[in-house]
Amino acid sequence: MASSSTASRDALAERVFQAAIATFDLYGIYLGDRLGLYRVLAERGPSTSTELADAAGINERYAREWLEHQAATGILAVDDERRFSLPPGHDEVLLDETSLNFAASLAQSAVACVRPIDEVIEAFRTGGGLTFDGYGDDGRISQARSTHAMFVNLLGSEWLPAVPEIHQRLTGDPPAHVADVACGSGWSSISIARAYPKISVDGIDLDETSIHAAQRNLAGSDVEDRVQFHNLDDAEASFAHRFDLVTIFEALHDMPRPVDVLRTIRGMLSKGGCVLIGDERTEDSFKAPSTDRERLYYGFSILACLPSGMVGPDAAGTGTVMRADTLRRYATEAGFSRVDVLPIENDSWRFYLLQE
Repeated sequence: MASSSTASRDALAERVFQAAIATFDLYGIYLGDRLGLYRVLAERGPSTSTELADAAGINERYAREWLEHQAATGILAVDDERRFSLPPGHDEVLLDETSLNFAASLAQSAVACVRPIDEVIEAFRTGGGLTFDGYGDDGRISQARSTHAMFVNLLGSEWLPAVPEIHQRLTGDPPAHVADVACGSGWSSISIARAYPKISVDGIDLDETSIHAAQRNLAGSDVEDRVQFHNLDDAEASFAHRFDLVTIFEALHDMPRPVDVLRTIRGMLSKGGCVLIGDERTEDSFKAPSTDRERLYYGFSILACLPSGMVGPDAAGTGTVMRADTLRRYATEAGFSRVDVLPIENDSWRFYLLQE
């Protein structure tokens, strides 16, 4: 009979082996996503490696190896004539960026997180941090793609209407001003404006490349006259007018100075204004072993979110796993007297309403 240490050893070895397989699945998805291979298969239907290579503009030998890998791991189907295809439903997961089931962005996020691995290792040694641009275009693009469907499908139709104080103000008169802090590629700002045709929205982000992407996304959106984007430091933003609502979606935990940002935001509010924050739905306290979602959050944290939150002097170093008590503490230090956890159901995010 195997000893407990032998059983534990074997279980861990098998787990690492399975994790390696899953990791290479993600990298294979990343290649198919970046090279447009899934799109070609969706448009052409069952294809040989030669047909895929010709249609996608890649080398046949690489196409064949990728197709075989994808079929071997069950992402693609293959028939007796070695024609490869997307099984029913897989196109939605891999291609439909407006679907809540879209997941190819996770593969892109995984690649982005390891791009600056040497710098992350050095940060572990020195206690320093990495700015967002250290994760390259994959970091920016994957973040926008991972939230796009939620903003388009849920933000204006479910999340905001679920908060009476917000919904009434955004539908009322005079027309409300909204600031969308850390707006990234702008989909949240655009979605808010589309849902509430009276309001104006100012999207704010420190990353200049993200703001350029937001401006491109705004073109042709039918809300160009009510949405503006600004390349500003969230902790030092300054506007001539005040805002009835300020939003921060999946960004506060990345900020090196979250209290400073919240304090600045409090100063941006009009009388009776409020702040809506959506951030990771973490467990109430640390537990080990934890849930799969918590494990995912910690994975992002050690490679990306914690390094982002460790930039500069007196950095908060929050990390992805920002618990509700931590946010309440930040809000109180920033001068807010009321912090409510909102009854909005979402597997990924928890929502907070901050008021003076």
